[in-house]
Amino acid sequence: MKTLILFSTRDGQTREIASYLASELKEIGVDTDVVNLNRAQEISWDKYERVVIGASIRYGHFHPALERFVKKHQHVLNHLPSAFYSVNLVARKPEKCTPQTNSYTRKFLIASPWQPDQCAVFAGALRYPQYRWFDRLMIQLIMKMTGGETDSSKEVVYTDWQQVASFAQEVAQMKQKSAD
Repeated sequence: MKTLILFSTRDGQTREIASYLASELKEIGVDTDVVNLNRAQEISWDKYERVVIGASIRYGHFHPALERFVKKHQHVLNHLPSAFYSVNLVARKPEKCTPQTNSYTRKFLIASPWQPDQCAVFAGALRYPQYRWFDRLMIQLIMKMTGGETDSSKEVVYTDWQQVASFAQEVAQMKQKSAD
């Protein structure tokens, strides 16, 4: 049996975190499939003993595909051992990097019909050279207001890879849920 890692990304950092999670899990003997949630068609859930979903925030919102996916698959998500991770730049601040202190993640979990067994919040990456001009300008403004990097020639990865590795250990420890 495998672990399914689904991700929804805007600029690629959530995909990188999903790949890193998969490699960490592989090192401890856990086989994985990594799939872009926005491209996931029908999933053969019987192949998986657990599922992880990662999603990024842009302008205060997750991609709408996350909510659609969770609503469509809420029954299986709530019966398999499952985990969720959120990726956002707010999490670069130590006081905003937990599910309890990160407002985006907290709001999602309160409103979601899915209640994952494990949850984490990872700081994302700032990739100014890759952004379209409007996004670059808006993100610069947000970063200026929040005391972040504003040099538009820079790329900064804020992700704490040791935190991701620890989350992989938590995912590997998740056990099958008892039947209701």
